[in-house]
Amino acid sequence: MSVQMKIEKIVCGYSGSFLLKEVSFDIEKGLFTGIIGPNGSGKTTLFRGITGDIELKSGNIYFEGKNLTSFTGKQRARRFAIVTQKIEVANITVEEFVLMGRFPYKKPFQFLETEEDYRLAEKYMKMTGVYKYKDKLFSELSGGEQQLVSIAKALTQEPDILLLDEPTSHLDIAHQVKILNLLHKLNKTFKLTVIMIIHDLNLAGEYCDHIIMLDNGKIHTSGSAKEVLNYKNIEEVYKTPVVTRENPISKKPAIFLISERVLKGKM
Repeated sequence: MSVQMKIEKIVCGYSGSFLLKEVSFDIEKGLFTGIIGPNGSGKTTLFRGITGDIELKSGNIYFEGKNLTSFTGKQRARRFAIVTQKIEVANITVEEFVLMGRFPYKKPFQFLETEEDYRLAEKYMKMTGVYKYKDKLFSELSGGEQQLVSIAKALTQEPDILLLDEPTSHLDIAHQVKILNLLHKLNKTFKLTVIMIIHDLNLAGEYCDHIIMLDNGKIHTSGSAKEVLNYKNIEEVYKTPVVTRENPISKKPAIFLISERVLKGKM
């Protein structure tokens, strides 16, 4: 695989409070990368630095060899699609919401969507399983349905990289698996590079090819799920005892928590 994005010694964050500390890593084309770490470790700061929501204090981010500072907003939006944790609940139809993903391709003074815009919106609504809701108000959907529609909107941008900030947060297990199965399919079938912040270590281990574990604004460790998600790394970063085993079917690491009551009973 070739390096698609290079993060080079970036420092970003909020003066007087929290800063990422010269974080560096490469994202290979077609890889499914999960970013994990406890609250306050820098996951969201890193995400916002990559997406351009906050300015880098130092360091550089390169996409296919070009510094991202040379990209216009529309150029960025054609290469990167972003799905955030908090979705603004719009009082428009699902189809209208998904069509908003075509904005980076609009020409000056173009106010109406083209046939191609509608074709792509239909394609990705069907792919994400939300086409049946196309005439329904976005605000009337459940949280899981809204997340799927947001992914459909992101896909209509036809991006090279899909960035997601905790896409399964606050969802039940059925919607979590549905969304991650969809992302996994997009990644494997269409070679779409996926970068995802995720809290659930078991889901990260099951779906991600590559995992970056943050701790206190730095990369603690990175590598495959088996390399990162062992009890030593987890206990060191999350400050809680765990047991790690291999999933008997997928062969991916599975993490088991241990209650304080049980621990004290064994002491």
